[in-house]
Amino acid sequence: MKPTPLHAANPGPYTGDGNWTYLIPGERPVLIDAGVGNAAHLDAIGAAAPAGPAEVIVTHAHSDHASGAPAIRGRWPAAGLTKMPWPERDGDVPWQSLADGDTVMTDSGSLEVLHTPGHSPDHIALWHAESRTVFVGDLLQLGTTVFIPASSGGSLSEYLASLERLRQLSPVRAWPAHGPVIEDPMALIHYYLDHRRLREEQVLAALADGLATVEAITDRIYTNLAQALLPMARESVLAHLVKLEGESKARGAEALWVLRR
Repeated sequence: MKPTPLHAANPGPYTGDGNWTYLIPGERPVLIDAGVGNAAHLDAIGAAAPAGPAEVIVTHAHSDHASGAPAIRGRWPAAGLTKMPWPERDGDVPWQSLADGDTVMTDSGSLEVLHTPGHSPDHIALWHAESRTVFVGDLLQLGTTVFIPASSGGSLSEYLASLERLRQLSPVRAWPAHGPVIEDPMALIHYYLDHRRLREEQVLAALADGLATVEAITDRIYTNLAQALLPMARESVLAHLVKLEGESKARGAEALWVLRR
């Protein structure tokens, strides 16, 4: 498995340096993730696959991954557009549905669809068993942790379960949608699991000290954080609180949170 990385040309505060998409070359080229429709990205796809991709597999419906699909279809009308459904976010794009366990054929071998929710309810990873490598979308990223948007479809409990599912496969390489190729995904998965355990301990300690709002808990845990990143930090805290509520360790009412005794 030797995909061609193609940059989506969309740097920004939430995308960092921008998204990576991946073209698996061959007589039937397959593109993983659609970018945002920037001309430079479309030109890069055309340079790597002049007839365009036969199929575009989108890892999830967030705009930096999916919004470029109509532009790709407009340039190459025969391109199939596939993803796991998220009806509230999929719009009027003629998506073909993917499901957990489906197989996608490429000229470099088959990819198994793994439903890996948490960052979004429709998130998938694509597993190449022969090489034990995986396209992870927004499941993993070097240098930072993954954002869990608790108020818009994210679930920390599901995300941790998705990490555990990937850990059990023991991948040796991962291609993420953001940042460089991950050459030791097992180490990153273990770091993520440890990090989330630490964050949960910090949230529990804040609740034990009487801090009752997402804002107050965020200010306690995330010191010296840039103002622009505060909304993401608050979503992370909320994700932990919702997980704790699901485990009957905390409860929330009218934006106030307390420990369950």
